[in-house]
Amino acid sequence: MAKEPQTPLDDELARREEEARPEPMEGELDDVIMADDEAVASEEPALESDNPEADMLAAQVEELEQSLAEAKDQALRAAAEAQNVRRRAEQEAEKARKFALERFVKELLPVVDSLEKALDAMGEDASDVHREGVAMTLKMQHDVLAKFGVEMVEPAGEPFDPQFHEAMAMVPNPELEPNSVMEVIQKGYLLNGRLVRPAMVVVSQAAG
Repeated sequence: MAKEPQTPLDDELARREEEARPEPMEGELDDVIMADDEAVASEEPALESDNPEADMLAAQVEELEQSLAEAKDQALRAAAEAQNVRRRAEQEAEKARKFALERFVKELLPVVDSLEKALDAMGEDASDVHREGVAMTLKMQHDVLAKFGVEMVEPAGEPFDPQFHEAMAMVPNPELEPNSVMEVIQKGYLLNGRLVRPAMVVVSQAAG
């Protein structure tokens, strides 16, 4: 059904009715806006939700990870300690193997000294067979000692070294540098680089 056209009288009545409608007060307008906001907020889903079970599981996982890290650290420390113990044991065994003969060598050296003195003391009246026999025996002794890591220290003409030489006397000698070995009274010996017996020597000093 077609709407009847409004007359000027109808327009005037509508305008007066609009002006007569009461407007909301300022406080009432705020209440209306706040009510609308609360309604909208109540319609939105909660962004955070409390889940104590998930928090407990996360705490257990963190505790297990910490325990695992501590166990790994303890295992590494134990492995390092075991390696150090094994290395020390190997070093001690090697040391014992190298120097087990030290006492035996010390007991054998006087025999070598006696053979050397006997060879030096032989006069012209000694037979060649006798001299050769003593020399061969002495050489065999030296070869056996060398086979087991024994080295001779005979520092004639070398600078005096208190770590390997023992000075028995000091004699002025202008032909040699001061603190040089002039004479070897008794040879020294090393066992695998360790001093078994120092060489007894006479050391030169500056003249006058």
